[in-house]
Amino acid sequence: MRLWIHTALQMCLYCTVEIHFLQTIISVECLQVSNRIQEEFIQKKEPVRLNKYLSEAGVCSRREADRLIESGKVTVDGQPARTGMRILPGQVVKLGKRIVSKQDDMVVLAVNKPKGIVCTEEKRERNSIVRFLNYPVRVTYVGRLDKDSRGLLLMTNNGDIINRMMRAANRHEKEYKVTVDHEITPEFLSRMAAGVPILDTVTRPCTVKQVGKYTFSIILTQGLNRQIRRMCQALGYEVKDLVRVRVMNIYLDGLKEGEYRKLTDRELEELYDMIKDSPGTAYGR
Repeated sequence: MRLWIHTALQMCLYCTVEIHFLQTIISVECLQVSNRIQEEFIQKKEPVRLNKYLSEAGVCSRREADRLIESGKVTVDGQPARTGMRILPGQVVKLGKRIVSKQDDMVVLAVNKPKGIVCTEEKRERNSIVRFLNYPVRVTYVGRLDKDSRGLLLMTNNGDIINRMMRAANRHEKEYKVTVDHEITPEFLSRMAAGVPILDTVTRPCTVKQVGKYTFSIILTQGLNRQIRRMCQALGYEVKDLVRVRVMNIYLDGLKEGEYRKLTDRELEELYDMIKDSPGTAYGR
């Protein structure tokens, strides 16, 4: 009996030691994970170049940020900023009187812009896209849609995405559905596709298809000011309705006018593959 009790006590002691040992291992592993999380958190708080800070806050490209800094429009802790300076955690960056806050979480939105909304960040414009969207994180648009046009507009706080997508040399596709004031002819389609002289240049050859008596689709790889309207006007047509239905791999499908949605992981992954090798600096424009 005594031998059995002694053996049982030894087993209990062994189990207690084993449990304590396992608890110690678990505690160490949790501590290691905690340290890795801490390291990532610290890395995010390392000094960052001011032009990159402004770009990642969705203000503008790095190149444009350098221009703003050189013009004296940017201050850090109340003092004029210098090109190339680095921003430390806790420092206050201002563009004019507005505080610029860098967002750690990337946001990319697909917006169905209604007609009458203006692609501008000008605060005095009551119908600006920024005011209309009223998104809690500061985002800016990727490629304008003029006031009289509607459809797909991408908005983000990632300056890198903006500039890689907007560089004309990268030839990224944008697709539109256009309705004009009189019947479309084969000659009109052919001339539109071949290139039209506007704004002291000739537009790039593009894909144009008729989809109705007065409606056609067009895929552009450049973004001249009011390009489609000017092209149509040069050929004797007036645009009555213009809808952007696609930007690269992002489609307007299913998004109601005035609504927005976040891009899916799959869309972002495809978009990354399309822009990762884009020529030029990531933030050039």
